[in-house]
Amino acid sequence: MRAIELRVHDIGQLFHTLDPLPYRERDLDERVEEYVVGWAGEMSHGPSEIVIHLPADQAAREEAAHIQDAVHNYFAYRANVTTWELHELFRIGRGALIVGLAVLAGSVVLARTLGELLGGGDLARFAEEGLIIMGWVANWRPVQIFLYDWQPLVRRRRLYRRLAAIPVRLAPSP
Repeated sequence: MRAIELRVHDIGQLFHTLDPLPYRERDLDERVEEYVVGWAGEMSHGPSEIVIHLPADQAAREEAAHIQDAVHNYFAYRANVTTWELHELFRIGRGALIVGLAVLAGSVVLARTLGELLGGGDLARFAEEGLIIMGWVANWRPVQIFLYDWQPLVRRRRLYRRLAAIPVRLAPSP
C-alpha cells in the first residue's frame, strides 16, 4: 500500500481559511480534500497513511499535534453528510415511486377506458400505448434512484470512512 503525501509550508494551508473553529474541528481546505480523496480513490487497496511534509518550525507548533484528529474528524463528518445525502435520495425516491405508480395506475385505467370508447382502431391503440408508455416513463426516476444513483454515494461514504481511520503522520520537509 502507498501513502498519500502532502507538502505544505504552513499548517494553515491544510484548513479552510474562513473556518473560525480550533484546528481539531476545522474543515480541510477544499483543494486538500480534493487531492486526498482523488488519490485515495485511485489507489486500489486504499492508502496506508497520509503523510504531511512540513517545515520543522511548523511541525513544532501546538496545532500540529491536532492535525491527525482534524483530518479524522473532517472525513468522519463528510461520511455523515454522505449518509444524510443517501437518506435524502431514498426519501426522494420513495416520493417519486408513489407518484410514478399512481401515474402508471391512472394510465392503465385511462388507456383501457379510451380503448373501449374509441373502439379497436389505430387511434385507440395509439392512445392506449401512449398512455402505458407515459405511465412507465413516470417510473423512470425512482427506478434510476433505487438501481443506480445510490451506489456512488455508498462508495464515497466508504472512502470517507476509510480516510477517517487511517494514520496521519507529520514528516519534515526535505
